[in-house]
Amino acid sequence: MNFSCERRLWRKGLKYVAGVDEVGRGPLAGPVVAAAVVFPPNVMLRGLEDSKRLTPKKREELFCEIKKKAAGIGIGMVGHRQIDRLKIGKANLLAMKKAVEKLSLSPDYLLIDGGRYKIDLPIEQRGISGGDGKCASIAAASIIAKVTRDRIMLRYHRRYPEYRFDCHKGYGTREHMRKIYRFGPSAIHRRSFYPVSSF
Repeated sequence: MNFSCERRLWRKGLKYVAGVDEVGRGPLAGPVVAAAVVFPPNVMLRGLEDSKRLTPKKREELFCEIKKKAAGIGIGMVGHRQIDRLKIGKANLLAMKKAVEKLSLSPDYLLIDGGRYKIDLPIEQRGISGGDGKCASIAAASIIAKVTRDRIMLRYHRRYPEYRFDCHKGYGTREHMRKIYRFGPSAIHRRSFYPVSSF
């Protein structure tokens, strides 16, 4: 994946272009995590891809490379309780807003994964459907967000080993469903999500 989306904006004099993406909309437990990544113009970084298409090992490798080469990285998180209060759509947007606000520099433009997303910030922005497979900075944001969330879920696994968050990361797999029905919801399950809401 190349930086063609970003180059068009760099040529217009927009120096700090942030790619923004999130992970964790669908799981039954844990937070939603978003990342914003700004690369310097003319950066070279091979192997960028939508995080869902990468192996865990490759994601970890790229996570380190992105951290070395990015001009700025911001991470935003919204926990399970706030997801239940806001509902996932608003929680998702809030996580992305927090990620942009955590950047150490002020972005000139936002490229956001998802054609209909609009972050409540006074920054020019564009939502791109399937952006994590089209724009390098969005793909980088998806990797940063995914690795960050997976690490959080591994910490939760150590606290609640019976649910095996290390395997499914909170997604509604068959194994996870069996654990919920056996043990009931844990403290980090999203009470507004079915079948957790039925307990």
